[in-house]
Amino acid sequence: MEVVNFDRLFVVTGGPGSGKSTLIDALAGHGIRAMPEAGRAIIQDQVAIGGEALPWSDRRAFAELMLSWEIRSYRAALRLTGPVIFDRGLPDVLGYLRLSDLPIPSHVEKAAQIFRYHRRVFIAPPWPEVFARDAERKQSFEEARATYEVMTETYSALSYNLIPLPVGSVQERVQFVLAAIG
Repeated sequence: MEVVNFDRLFVVTGGPGSGKSTLIDALAGHGIRAMPEAGRAIIQDQVAIGGEALPWSDRRAFAELMLSWEIRSYRAALRLTGPVIFDRGLPDVLGYLRLSDLPIPSHVEKAAQIFRYHRRVFIAPPWPEVFARDAERKQSFEEARATYEVMTETYSALSYNLIPLPVGSVQERVQFVLAAIG
């Protein structure tokens, strides 16, 4: 595998319903390239085709699809210029498996070691005021908090430095991230 300059690949992670996607959409409006979240798109596609690779049907298959999605997004980002923001990254698949109490296959661990991002990772803390369930987000706020905690542990174990996003307006968060990525 070739050596990759990943210092321009930034991840935003955290629990569901903490404003990650809203922030990333706003950053895209400022010209920052973005890679969308795998989970939501996979759920939409699986529901549309009657598939079973869903978090409420087959978590292992869902995780494998997320892994494939994240690797493809990573490779696509390498072809872009300038900073790229990811709505979750490969370590999120590890965190999802841990949260689901599923065994972590060695290929998932290896992927998280090989496909690296900038060492500073933005993490969105649980935020009850913006949390909402929808067709793809069926988790409770307690599950969102548990996801945040697992992502904190997972990214830290992979030697990433977690940068908590401020709990504030979208514009405040945008300015925070823009200042941090230079």
